Amino acid sequence: MNWLEGKCALITGAARGIGFAFAQAYAREGARVVIADIDKEAAQKAAETLGSAATAVAMDVSDQRSVTEGVDAAVDAMGRIDVLINNAAIFSAAPIVDIEPADFQRVFAINVAGTLFALQAVARHMIARGGGGKIINIASQAGRRGEPLVAVYCASKAAVISLTQSAGLDLIKHGINVNAISPGVVDGDHWDGVDAFFAKLENKAPGQKKNEVGEGVPFGRMGTADDLTGMAVFLASDEADYIVAQTYNVDGGQWMS
Repeated sequence: MNWLEGKCALITGAARGIGFAFAQAYAREGARVVIADIDKEAAQKAAETLGSAATAVAMDVSDQRSVTEGVDAAVDAMGRIDVLINNAAIFSAAPIVDIEPADFQRVFAINVAGTLFALQAVARHMIARGGGGKIINIASQAGRRGEPLVAVYCASKAAVISLTQSAGLDLIKHGINVNAISPGVVDGDHWDGVDAFFAKLENKAPGQKKNEVGEGVPFGRMGTADDLTGMAVFLASDEADYIVAQTYNVDGGQWMS
């Protein structure tokens, strides 16, 4: 089945990792994809691997002008946007008493404001074009609960879940479904960086934290980017038309809600 045949999708932070896995899955399902990333060269290389199904645009989601220009470029390239995946995000960790204002502001500028303003820019296009669309935000299990060393990141992802609810309720009248995916611990370059944070903050050996969290997943292992793509395809498809303002845990059983 080509679940996304004929659809046009914009994916932020898609030059590598989870975002690129989404782009690959969408292309396999018949969609045309715009890979948006702050690293334009990496985005172009990623798009080249997908051939004619993909193109690349530069986008810094922390810069509202860059977001608007990137969305306009995506519309110019594809003619329309049917699906947006708000994937771009960063991680940080520090004890509460050591959190720096600049770190807080950077995480929220990318994870929260970036999600909001990309959603807003695409929603405006979808409303003007008519016909609705699908917007998928990438939250995290960290947004479901607090963690002692990850307050800023947890708060940012909790905000993404809340934005998903508010935007979903507001935009469904235009036929725009807004939902989210909440991954658990996902192996890859991202978690190598997370492991390095904990090695420093908890005085652990490199790789120790990663092994510990993997062993704690009920499924028996950390997730992979490919574990998330099925939900991303489903929420972008016509089969998800009646799903509004929900956040789905795809985490191997780490959180139940």
